[in-house]
Amino acid sequence: QVQLVESGGGLVQAGGSLRLSCVASGRTFSTFAMGWFRQGPGKEREFVASINWTGSSKYYADFVKGRFTISRGNAKNTMYLQMNSLKPEDTAVYYCNVRLGPPSTTVQPPPGVLDYWGQGTQVTVSS
Repeated sequence: QVQLVESGGGLVQAGGSLRLSCVASGRTFSTFAMGWFRQGPGKEREFVASINWTGSSKYYADFVKGRFTISRGNAKNTMYLQMNSLKPEDTAVYYCNVRLGPPSTTVQPPPGVLDYWGQGTQVTVSS
C-alpha cells in the first residue's frame, strides 16, 4: 500500500498564496507520476496539475496556468503545489495522487494503471 499525506492547506485572502505538500510512503515503486486534484463544494473532483517522475513534464488545468506551479522534491516521493493569486473559486479540498504510469489529466486513471489518493487538505480563499 501507499500512504499519501497532504499538508499546507488553510484560509487565505483572495490574492494570497499557499504552498501544498504531499509525501508518499509505504510500498515503493521504480517510477511514478504525481498530481493534484481538487473538489469544490457541490462539485466533482477535477484535475489541477500533474508531473512526471523526473519533473521534466508538467501539465496544468487551464484555470491555474500562470498561477500555480507543481514540482517534485529531490526525494522523488515528495510533491509541491505553489499556489499564487488565489481566487475564491479555488476554494476546495485538494488531493494528492500517485499514478503508476505517465502523468495524466483525468480523474480516472487510464485502463490498467493503478493509482492512490491522499485524504485531502482544505484550501479556503476568502473574498
